[in-house]
Amino acid sequence: MEASTSQKVFALTFFALFVAPTVVDGDNSRSSTDQESGALLKWKASLQNYSVPLLTSWSNDSSKYSSIQTQQPTVNGTSPCTWFGISCNEVGSVVKINLTKSGLQGTLHEFPFSSFPNLEYFNLSTNSISGTIPPQVSSLSKLISLDLSTNKLSGSIPLEIGNLSNLVELYMYSNDLTGSIPSTFGSLKRLKVLSIYENNLSGSIPESLYDLRNLSYVRLYRNNLSGPISYHIGRLKSLVGLELWENKLNGALPTSLGNLTKLEILYIRDNNLSGFIPPSIQNLTKLTVLRLARNKFIGYLPQKICHNNLLQTFTANGNYFVGPIPKSLKNCSSLYRLTLQQNQLTGNISEDFGGVYPDLDIINLGNNNFHGEISPSWGMSKKLGSFMIGGNKISGTIPPEIGNLSQLSILDFSSNLLVGEIPKTFGKLTSLVKLYLNNNKLSGGIPPELISLTHLESLDLSSNSLTESIPRSIGLNFLNLYNMNLSNNKLSHEIPFEFGKLGHLSTLDLSYNCLIGEIPTEFLGLQSLLTLNLSHNNLSGNIPSTFDQLPGLLYVDISYNQLWGPLPDNKAFLNASIEAFEGNKGLCGNVAGLKPCDPVSKRSHDVEYYTVVYPILGVLLFVLCLLALFLRRKRKKHAEKEQQLEMVNQKPLFSVSSFDGKKLYEEIIRATEDFDSAYCIGRGGVGSVYRAELPSSYSSSATATLLVAVKKLENGGQTRPLTLSSHKEFLNEVRALTKIRHRNIVKLHGFCSHLRHSFLIYEYLEKGSLSSKLRNDNEARELDWCKRVNVIRGVADGLSYMHSESSPPIVHRDISTKNILLSSDYEACISDFGTARLLEPDSSNWTVLAGTFGYVAPEFAYTMKVTEKSDVYSFGVLVVEVIKGRHPGSLVLSLSSPAKRGGVMLEEVLDDRLPPPSKETLDQIVDILKLAIACLHENPQSRPTMKDVSQILSTLLASS
Repeated sequence: MEASTSQKVFALTFFALFVAPTVVDGDNSRSSTDQESGALLKWKASLQNYSVPLLTSWSNDSSKYSSIQTQQPTVNGTSPCTWFGISCNEVGSVVKINLTKSGLQGTLHEFPFSSFPNLEYFNLSTNSISGTIPPQVSSLSKLISLDLSTNKLSGSIPLEIGNLSNLVELYMYSNDLTGSIPSTFGSLKRLKVLSIYENNLSGSIPESLYDLRNLSYVRLYRNNLSGPISYHIGRLKSLVGLELWENKLNGALPTSLGNLTKLEILYIRDNNLSGFIPPSIQNLTKLTVLRLARNKFIGYLPQKICHNNLLQTFTANGNYFVGPIPKSLKNCSSLYRLTLQQNQLTGNISEDFGGVYPDLDIINLGNNNFHGEISPSWGMSKKLGSFMIGGNKISGTIPPEIGNLSQLSILDFSSNLLVGEIPKTFGKLTSLVKLYLNNNKLSGGIPPELISLTHLESLDLSSNSLTESIPRSIGLNFLNLYNMNLSNNKLSHEIPFEFGKLGHLSTLDLSYNCLIGEIPTEFLGLQSLLTLNLSHNNLSGNIPSTFDQLPGLLYVDISYNQLWGPLPDNKAFLNASIEAFEGNKGLCGNVAGLKPCDPVSKRSHDVEYYTVVYPILGVLLFVLCLLALFLRRKRKKHAEKEQQLEMVNQKPLFSVSSFDGKKLYEEIIRATEDFDSAYCIGRGGVGSVYRAELPSSYSSSATATLLVAVKKLENGGQTRPLTLSSHKEFLNEVRALTKIRHRNIVKLHGFCSHLRHSFLIYEYLEKGSLSSKLRNDNEARELDWCKRVNVIRGVADGLSYMHSESSPPIVHRDISTKNILLSSDYEACISDFGTARLLEPDSSNWTVLAGTFGYVAPEFAYTMKVTEKSDVYSFGVLVVEVIKGRHPGSLVLSLSSPAKRGGVMLEEVLDDRLPPPSKETLDQIVDILKLAIACLHENPQSRPTMKDVSQILSTLLASS
């Protein structure tokens, strides 16, 4: 009996000591798990898009998602351990939440931080989390890594984050955070990585930050931080990367920087830092990147800056440095980028740079005081892409070895003392995009070997002593050229008429030469021309009337030639001052200071002309009589066609609901004053576009008038009927437009075919063409990155509708920036279907080449076949142009070629007129460029459809 009692007491004691705690722990574990799963589900419900597919596994129904082998408690509850983005420890408590790039939209205000006592890793990066960061985040006491980067968080950083004593990594970059960096960060003694760049943080860097002895990487760039860099930064001896660029930091660099002997990256460009570079910086023997550009530094550059051939990037441009180049750079074979321009550096360039730089991509020594000659050894730096030494006192000849730099895209030797001829070996620089040799003492002719530079976009050979004639091959081979300056030379003979083929040329300066002959009528082909300077030559004859058809021309100077006759009816001529025309013999026109073109003076000028012309007219009259007899017979054969066309032209046809066609026709004539040129706002391939304001009866508003754009088809005269060709093109456009309605396709209000006029009536879009916006610097800056991304998406959506939702599908065939119009809120609308062709499934798609040069798909050259993939290619070109800010030219070839694509730097593609995009926007742009590259594939079948493009863009931009 006593034994039995003793056994019972032992059993109870064993249960109390060992079994009961285990049961309690199990209950606590299940309770904790239930609490965590419930907390996550509650936060999910607070999200704006709580039904996002990636969170489907977040559910009370654990049976669908639990693993058979899991030992984590699921009895009487739901374990979150198998949910997407969730990881647990051995007892089933959440230790890691990783929801990066999950498309989440919402806030952290409902996040139950206190429900996760064991959480160590919390990653919500690259989502659309907005609002402020709650101070309750400090309850995550075991947190090791916190990543809230690339979201839309605002407000200040809570002081309570300083309580996260176990934190090792803190990422909050690319948000809209404001205020100062909390001084409480000084309590994060274990912190190794601090990345809070690309926000709107202000104030100084707190002194407490310099107590974090474990810091390896500090990235605070692109904020509004001010004040000096403290001397106490020398305490951060574990620092590997220090990036403080694009802030408002001031003062001198502390000598204690030399204590950071582990530092590999020092990136402090674009601040207001000043003073001397401390000699102690030479102690940083592990530096691979040193960027000091665009500050106010003075004195000498540090002499020992390249240690053990580790330095790859050294930029010190835009300061006030003096003295020689650091000696350690001479044999620094590891260099990849060296930019020292815009300082006051001195020295002999042939002595300071005598080594070979096998990896050097960019060197810019421009606008300093270097002298000496260009060493032939530069020809051995085979990877050199940009070689810029303009604005110095470099003399001697250009060594022919420079022609060996096959990857060179930018060559700038301008504003030096170079003599001799332009090397013929430059013909081997087939990747060259920009060539600047202006302001030297070069002589001889322009070498014909330059015709190989087919990718050239900008050519400046001005202010030299070049002689002979201008090679005609320039007009045949430099088809990507947008800037050409050959002024202030001794060039002779005529202006090559082949220049008329330079359709992308925006600036042409041939002034101060010895050119003779007439201005070529072929200049009509210079449809992108903005600035023309032909002054101070010996040009003669009339100014061609073809200038009337260059609506984009803004500036012209033809002074001091032998020109005579009336000025063209072009705004550049009509708005110019008298200085642009003085020094000519007989120019006349409606310009202040210039005599008017009266009939009397015109007859006196024409006497000699008519003595030649009248006899010729007599002969022509006889020939015309013979032709009249021939045409009279031929006319009978066309009588039936003419009769049909006459019926079309005599009967006005309108496709306008609720409006009387005849009345609307009369209103258009009245509003444009019978298509007076004063109302003309543009010219297209088959007609001119006029702005017309119709009465309020045509508007949806009873008080507002209706602005419309009227495209009048050119038919050779006001009273001549349309030709069959023009009429076919007119009906082609009408048929296409009346079948589609989409917010990214210009709306057709109506159309008319009449004996006097034939025209289309479109909605009027206030912002004009995308092309005109990109050409104008001020307007291009208004078209910021977000607007440009939205324009690209709009064009893609419009083309997708045309190709996939229209029956039959419609191919535009002339997608370019001039045919994309912008509404008042910068919504893109596709316009100008003058070359559109409906693709009937059973009809031939073979047709003549149409489209704008530089946008046409390469297969047209040999197939002449119309498919939707031609629009896809043109869209790819347009995307690059929108991001770059101008037509990409030869860059298209590089992007479409896998072999050359790797050599294209992102900086080359971004419009430098805009501030750098944010991290989030930059990621979008990179993804969009990848999509554009796919559209530029040489094989049409390998290009995506526009429906695919539209869907991909919608996915990419869904969280923006």
